[in-house]
Parts: sequence; C-alpha cells; structure tokens
Amino acid sequence: MEHVQEHDEGLGQTQMYWVERPVYNQEFLQGQLHKKEKMSQSLGQKIARSCRCSSKKAKSHLYSFLPVLKWLPRYPVKEYLLGDIVSGISTGVMQLPQGLAYALLAAVPPVFGLYSSFYPVFLYTFFGTSRHISIGTFAVISLMIGGVAVREAPDEMFNIMESNSTNSTDLLENYKARDAMRVKVAVAVTLLSGIIQLSLGLLRFGFVAIYLTEPLVRGFTTAAAVHVFTSQLKYLLGIKTKRYSGALSVVYSLIAVLSNITKTNIATLVVGLTCIVLLLSGKEINDRFKKKLPVPIPMEIIVVIVATGVSAGMNLSNTYEVDIVGDIPKGLLAPKVPDINLLSAVFVDALAIAIVGFSMAVSMAKIFALKHGYTIDGNQELIALGICNSAGSFFQTFSITCSMSRSLVQESTGGKTQIAGTLSSIMVLLVIVAIGYLFEPLPQTVLAAIVMVNLKGMFKQFGDITHFWRTSKIELAIWIVAFVASVLLGLDYGLLTAVAFAMITIIYRTQSPQYRILGQIPNTDIYCDVEEYEEVKEYPGIKIFQANASLYFANSELYTSALKKKTGVDPCAVLAAKKKAEKRHAKELQQTNEHREKAVLKHTSDMETSVKHEVINDELPLNGKSADANAQATSPDELEHFMEPMTNVHYIILDFTPVNFVDSVGAKTLKSVIEEYKEVGVFVRIAGCSGPVMDDLTRLNFFEKSTTRDLLFHSVHDAVLSCQLKVGSVPQTASDLFVTTSQTHMEN
Repeated sequence: MEHVQEHDEGLGQTQMYWVERPVYNQEFLQGQLHKKEKMSQSLGQKIARSCRCSSKKAKSHLYSFLPVLKWLPRYPVKEYLLGDIVSGISTGVMQLPQGLAYALLAAVPPVFGLYSSFYPVFLYTFFGTSRHISIGTFAVISLMIGGVAVREAPDEMFNIMESNSTNSTDLLENYKARDAMRVKVAVAVTLLSGIIQLSLGLLRFGFVAIYLTEPLVRGFTTAAAVHVFTSQLKYLLGIKTKRYSGALSVVYSLIAVLSNITKTNIATLVVGLTCIVLLLSGKEINDRFKKKLPVPIPMEIIVVIVATGVSAGMNLSNTYEVDIVGDIPKGLLAPKVPDINLLSAVFVDALAIAIVGFSMAVSMAKIFALKHGYTIDGNQELIALGICNSAGSFFQTFSITCSMSRSLVQESTGGKTQIAGTLSSIMVLLVIVAIGYLFEPLPQTVLAAIVMVNLKGMFKQFGDITHFWRTSKIELAIWIVAFVASVLLGLDYGLLTAVAFAMITIIYRTQSPQYRILGQIPNTDIYCDVEEYEEVKEYPGIKIFQANASLYFANSELYTSALKKKTGVDPCAVLAAKKKAEKRHAKELQQTNEHREKAVLKHTSDMETSVKHEVINDELPLNGKSADANAQATSPDELEHFMEPMTNVHYIILDFTPVNFVDSVGAKTLKSVIEEYKEVGVFVRIAGCSGPVMDDLTRLNFFEKSTTRDLLFHSVHDAVLSCQLKVGSVPQTASDLFVTTSQTHMEN
C-alpha cells in the first residue's frame, strides 16, 4: 500500500488516499530475469586471444605507444604553428637557466642540467600524451637525485674538507673526481627510475599515482622547498660547507651555514640579492599584467645574460673570489652505459623518484587535459617518462619530470602541442653545441637566486594548513605528517612515511564510519538521517540502519555495536533481562505460595476438614507441578518491564547501499545479527545490495538453512512497504508520515 496525492484544480484541493502497490523482494525480481550466457574461456584461450594479432590491433597498439603518429599527420599548421613557436621560444629561455640551476641541486656540474633539458624533452614529443606540460629538470627531483649522489659520493671519500680556499691543484683534482663519481650515481639512479617507470607502464600500473593524494604531494613538495632553499644558502652567501643528505640534513645544513656566516663573500651576496629582487619583480610584473603582455618577460634568461656579462667584464671570479659555473664542454657527450654496479645501492631512492616524478607529471597533465578538453593515458605517461629517463641516462642525463612553472608558461603563451617542447629542446641543443662556453663566467649565486625564486609557489602551499583545517582534519594530518617527516627524515623516507600514514587514515576511516538511523522525507521514497533533519519521520516499529562503509573483518564488531546502540535493541541484553526477570518472578511466586500455605495450615483447627481440603486443593500445586512451572506461564503484562524495548521495534532494515564488499567475517557477523534479533522477535531485512555484494554473499554460502533471499529488497522503500504490510501500521501512521499540501496549492 502506498500514499498518493491528486490535486483537483476545480476545487483547489489536494485529495489523499492509499493505493495498492506490489512489493517485490530482490529474489523475486531476479527470478523473473534471464541471465546472459557467458562463454567461459580457459587460461590458454585467454592468452591466445591476447596474443592474437590483426592489422587493426597492431595499428591501435602502435598509435598507443607512439601518440605522435596520431596527432602529427593532422597537425593544423595555420592554426597551431605560430602559437607553438612563441611558446617553444618562451619555454626554451626558461629551460636554459633552470637546467643550469637545478644541476646544482642534483650535485652535478651545470652542463649536465643542459643535457637533461634536451634529450628527455625531445623524446617526450614522440611518446607523451599531454600536449601542454613541459618536461625537463625539476627542483624536487633534482634535490632527491642530489641527496643520493652526496650519500654515495661524499666529500670525505675524496679528501675534500670544508675550506674557502680553492688554490690547491690537488684539491681541484679531487673536486673533479668527486663530480665524476656523483655523475655516475645520478645516471645510475636515472636509469633505474626509468626502468621502474617503464615496467609499471607496460604492466598497466598507472593507478599507483592515486596513493599520492593531493595533501600528501603538497606537504611533500613544501618540505622539498625547505630542503632546496636550505641547500642554496651556501651558494647565495658564497660559503664553502659540506652538503648533507639523509635524516636531519636540513638542520645540519643550517648549522653549517650559520657557523660559517662570518665567512660570507659580500660580492657574492650582493649579486645574489640583486638577482632575487630582479626575478621577483619580473614575476610580479608578469602576474599583474599577464593579460596585457603578449608573452611573459623572460626575466630569468635576462638575469643570466646580464650577470654573465658583468661577471666576465669585472672578472668577479679572480677579483672578488666569486664562485662561477666554470667549464662547460662544447658539444654532446658520446653515449655511455651507466654503472650497473650502483643499482642495488640506489633501488629505494630510484623507486621513490620514479613514483614522485610520475605523480608530478600526471597531475599537471590532468589539469591541462581537463582545461582543454582532451584525455591523457596514465599508463602511456609512465612509459613516456620511463623511456625519457632510461634512454637519457645513456647520454649522461639525470631524472626529469614535469616542471610546473615552465608548463604554465608553455600553455599560457599559446602552446597547443609538444611541438613547443621540441623547439625548446632545440634551443638548448644550440646552446650546448655552439654558445655554451659563453656561460662559463656565470656566478653560481645567480643560479641559486633562480632556484630560490622559483620556490615561491611551493612556499605558498603553507596556506593549505588553514584550508584543510576548515575542510578536513584528516587531510590536514596527512599534509603535516608528509611535511614534518620529509623535512626531518629526508625526502625518500619522508615520502614512505607519508604514504604509510595515508594508508592508516584509510583504515581508520573504514573502521570509524558514520552510523545513521534513517527516516522518510514525507511524500517521497527518500530516506535521510533522522538526527539531522526535523522533517524526517520514522516508521513505528521499523528501524532503518545505515553505515557508510563496507562490512569486513576490521569493522564487523564495530558495526554490530553501533547497530545495537542506534536501534536501542540489544538481543543479548534483552534475553539476559528476560531470564533474570523470569527467575525473580518464579521466586516471588514461590514465596507467595509458601505464605498462603502457612496461613491455611494455621486456620485448619477452626475449620471443617472438607473446607480445609478445598482451600488447600485450590491454592497448592497439583499433579506434582512446581512453582517454576507456573513461572513459565507468566503473562506478558508481568514481564512488561524487561519487554518494554521489544514492543516498539519489530523490523530492522539494514541499508547496504554504501557497502562495496563483504568478506567471510562480515558474512558471519551479518548472519549472527539476523539470528540474534530473530530470537527476540525482531526481524532483519537487507536493502540496496549491489551485484558484487550479492556475489560475495552467495560465494560465502550466506543464503542457506534459515537465511534465505526473502530478506533482500531492491531498495529501502520496498523493504519499508513490505514491513508495513506485515505489522499493519499504514493506516495508523498515515497522518504522521505524510503532510497535506492543499493549503500550498490554494495559495498558488
């Protein structure tokens, strides 16, 4: 039976009445359907089918592996070429100084930053699926590479001590040997990280990036910004200090800088601060007038060119002992096989770099894809990055990923495809083979200034603390743990700690879901939390329970406890109270009978024998029945005290709409709940089971013996109607559950 309203336009009133509506349980509905026949295949057949090749399938795989074959033949030259040229030049003038600067973070000579800004960028054009991201050196990845290089090739290994003097020829030779060893380590890490990315992509493991949630990544990158800023202080001040890596490296670096602060090179500091002011001014101008400027002002390359000219003209290196970039070999290096003996020592670092690099690239690629209306393939992005890193390592590059600042420039200046990235890599190539030597007088403090200014966006992420405080305390905890762990433990172990903590929060959320009692919104089949909305009404005799989590071993006991607490019916407590009351009632009945027997015997001397026997026969137990037997015939009224909770609830409906899966422990718990409530006269119904949950219950032999599919219903509303018909509560509750709207219609 279901409530129906009809509005009579002539009378301007709403008529309300009840109509019969058929109520079907889920078993009946599924019994009327015919399942599609599925052809079962053996493992050999599946393998044979996957290995079967056709021209169409081969073409599809080729286009998937080389996306450039799909978009390049249809490249609209007139529409896209000009924008790509402008974007490529704008991005290229950023690639040059950033490549030189981030090489310092990677603890390798600056020229290797130029190599890393050419080979991988060029390769990504062929294998990448994003049209707008700028691949190349990035501060976080470069710092992680540098940490590994410093750990595996520390200064002590080459007898290099902290000193502000570089006049010794032997010391220069030691520096060269150290740098060569650090290049080997960086190249080995790059090769291994590329192999990991390529393997994950071929195995379709592109989903691994989802475990690096946005709060985790932002907290991690903010911590990386602290590491980067600290590592560049010695270059800004012109101080010679040891580079630290691992746990508490930030603290040790700060102590080393502060302890040598009196040795600051004033000329170096002045040049660095001047560059910082110019770069910040340029960024501010670009941000404020970005709609009026045709292209952003390339302040970084301007600062590099001017500083190089000033350094060469004033001979800052010899006159003021300002550290400069130094030797930049002309031309490209011959391919060389990386040192595979180092792979075992850097595996964990390579894994972290591979995942962080992919996460950075795919997150930025998704933003641009959503903005411009195309899709990217996460697995192909893994393959592209893997090829860029693994192939680039043979040409002495270090690990690369997407740069946020360059990607924004490439997109905002009109870049439409990766032709822009190719042009930027060609610009870097021209510098390497032709004019690279001109940048040899460039002061290192200028590169440090470029790195520090580019951290501005990352430091703004400290504002996430207030945002997450307002929106989600759990995400705030993830951000803080990622930041603190990465600052104190280092980026590698900090990342692992943050991922582990994020997993713990997932377990916490499934073990601590929200439990609700639902009621109906009048005149609808929608059910909401009765504690949240005043208009929501409960059906007398029916409790609707919902938990927004799956039912499995970790939360099954919590589910049962919450069910008893929310419904107000605890079968164990009811049965225990019933037994206790029965014993108490039997004892009271026995005491009453004993008092009556004594009273009868006391007055027998004054009564006739026949009368005495009549009284005794009326009051005392007959046929050997005891007072305990009378207790079993106790009327319901006498047990009213402990049966009070039971008179109000006859049905409990479990809303399984939010449930995604049920394991064996959850199935046993559910069956136990049904049986326990049945013993006290409360019947459990299940509503909203999805197909996978039904498959889980069937596979776990849930439907057997006393538990049948009759207790399943397609929706909560169907279950409620079925329970209403059985308890006969529809006529009595109609006035409470439905509100007449005739007054509203008359007003309209």
